[in-house]
Amino acid sequence: GAEVLFSVDCTKLKDYFPAEKREFDSIYFNFPHCGRKSGVVKNRELLARFFRSSAEVLAEEGEVHVALCNGQGGTPADQPRREWHNSWQIVAVAAGAGFILSEVHPFKAETIHGYQCTGYRSQDKSFRVEGALNHIFTRSTPLPCFKPVVYQTEVENQTVYFQVPQVLVDKIDRGFLELNSNHPVRTVKEKLTAELDQAFLLQNTDCCLPLLHQGHLSGVCHSNLFLITLSPEETPSTEEVANEVSSPHVDFCRDTDGSGWVQGGCHLSKQYYLRPSLLPYAQAIIQRGTFVPGILTVLSGPVFRKCRITPYSMPVFHEIIFACTVNRGTESSCIQMLVKNMKTSIHSLHQAVSSSKLSISLQEATSFETTELNDFAAFESQLSQVQYFICMDTDTLGSCERGLCAGVVRTAHDELTSSDLVVVLASLNLDLLAMLICGIPDWRMLWTSDKRFLQQFPRGELRLFKSFSLYPPSYVHDVSFWLPDGERFDEVAFHTIARQVSGEMVVSIQLIDSFQRAETGLKSLCYRLTFQSCDRALSRQEVAQMQERFRKEIAQCLGVTLR
Repeated sequence: GAEVLFSVDCTKLKDYFPAEKREFDSIYFNFPHCGRKSGVVKNRELLARFFRSSAEVLAEEGEVHVALCNGQGGTPADQPRREWHNSWQIVAVAAGAGFILSEVHPFKAETIHGYQCTGYRSQDKSFRVEGALNHIFTRSTPLPCFKPVVYQTEVENQTVYFQVPQVLVDKIDRGFLELNSNHPVRTVKEKLTAELDQAFLLQNTDCCLPLLHQGHLSGVCHSNLFLITLSPEETPSTEEVANEVSSPHVDFCRDTDGSGWVQGGCHLSKQYYLRPSLLPYAQAIIQRGTFVPGILTVLSGPVFRKCRITPYSMPVFHEIIFACTVNRGTESSCIQMLVKNMKTSIHSLHQAVSSSKLSISLQEATSFETTELNDFAAFESQLSQVQYFICMDTDTLGSCERGLCAGVVRTAHDELTSSDLVVVLASLNLDLLAMLICGIPDWRMLWTSDKRFLQQFPRGELRLFKSFSLYPPSYVHDVSFWLPDGERFDEVAFHTIARQVSGEMVVSIQLIDSFQRAETGLKSLCYRLTFQSCDRALSRQEVAQMQERFRKEIAQCLGVTLR
C-alpha cells in the first residue's frame, strides 16, 4: 500500500510532492554521496542542499535521519574522529537549514530486512558500514529577534515605566518561581524549603519584593549593575524604539547603556537599577524588627547582575536567602546547623536524580584569594562582609580545585535594635543548584523557549537532563582594537555588549594579545570570541552577522578604534 517514487532529486523534494503530501514525519537518507571520488566540500554542499530541501517538506516535529560512514560526520560520536576540516561537518551544515542533532545511534544494517549497501564509487559494489552512525536531526526553534520591551511596575505607590535592557528582554518576567510553574528551579526551591521545614519553623516572604532598587550599594562597582531610568508616563512605543528613533520629529533617544530614556537632553526621572541581590530587602526586614527569633525566614526571586562571560556567570539567576535571628554567641552553631541541613537536603535531591558524586563544603571566606573568586562570590563579597562560601563540585563539573561557589553565609547585627541578637543569612544560587542536581551543563538551557526542556521535568519532579542538541557547532572570531587614550577599558561592558548582540550565543571571550606603542603609549587589545548555542541551530552566516554587529557596537559604545 505504499507509494514509491524513483529518480527523486533530494535537493528539490517539494517538486515531487503536492502540498497536501509534504508533511513527512521522517526523511531518511542513508549514506549520501555525490558519486565517484568526490571530495568533502562537494558532499557538504550536497548535504546543505538536502537539509534545506527537507525543511520544506518535513512536519513540524518530524525527523531527518542521515546515515554516514565512520568518521564522515566529524562529531565526537565518530571513533576515530577525523579532523574537522576533513569531515562533512554535518552539524554545522544542518544548522544552516535550521536543524539540530538530537540523537546519534550506530547504523545496524542487519536489523533492516532486505537492506544491502551498494554504490561504492558509483558501482554496484558494497562499501564498509562498520562503525557507521545514524544521525537524527530535528527542527530548532528559530533564533530570536528581540524587540525592545517597555516594562510597567510600581515605585512608591506610583505606576512607572522603563525600557528593559536588551540583554534581559527574554528573561525579565518568566515566572519560574510562580505557583503554576514546573520549572526545575522552582522544584528545587520547593523541595529544599520542604526539607528545611522539618528542622526549622519556616516563614516565606516572597511576595511584593520590588524589582527595582534605589540607593547606594556600598562597595559594589556600578559597572555590574543594570541602571534603569524611570518615567512617570508611558514611554515611546516599541515601534518607535525599534526604528532607532531616526525621525527628527521624535525627541527621544536611548541612554548610553541602552536601558533608559532621555527627553530633550534631560533625564525623565531618578535612576534606579534592577535588583542585583535580595540582601537589601532582608536587611530592610531586619531593620523593621519583623524577624521572629527562632523562625527561618525565606526570601526568593530573580536578581540581575552584569558580569563577564564564563561558564557559570549568569546575568540573571534566582536567589534564595534564609535568615534566622539568634542570640549573640550562638551564631556559629546556628550556621553549622543551617548549613548541615542544607547539605543534607541538597544531597538527598541529587541522589534521587543522579549517581554522580556531589560534594558540598563550607569554606572560610578569608582563606580565598581574590583571584580564586568566581563572579558570584566576588559580587557577594562587594555587597557586605562574607564569613563563609558554600562550595559545590560534581564528578562532571570540571570546576576549580576548591569547587564552585554556589552560596554565601554572613551575619548581620548593626541593623538590629537589640545588641543581644544576631541575624544569620545564608544565600544560595537556585539556578546553579538546579544545574548541579539535574546535570544541566549550560545555564542558558534554563532559559530556553524550546518546549523539549520543560517536558523533561513533569510537575514536581527532578530528573537527569538529556540534551536535545548534541555536539553543537562552534565558531571562532577575533577582534582587535585601539583603546581610547587615557581611558579605563570596561571589560564587563565589553562582555555585556557581546551578550546583547549575540543573544547569549557567545560562550567564551579570551584576551589573546595586547600591544602598546612605545612612541605614543596607545594600547591595542585582541580578543577571541567563541560562538555556540546550546539549544538552537546556529549557522556560520548568522555568527558572521553577530560579529559585525559586535564590532560596530563596541566602537560606538566603548569608543575603541577597530583595527
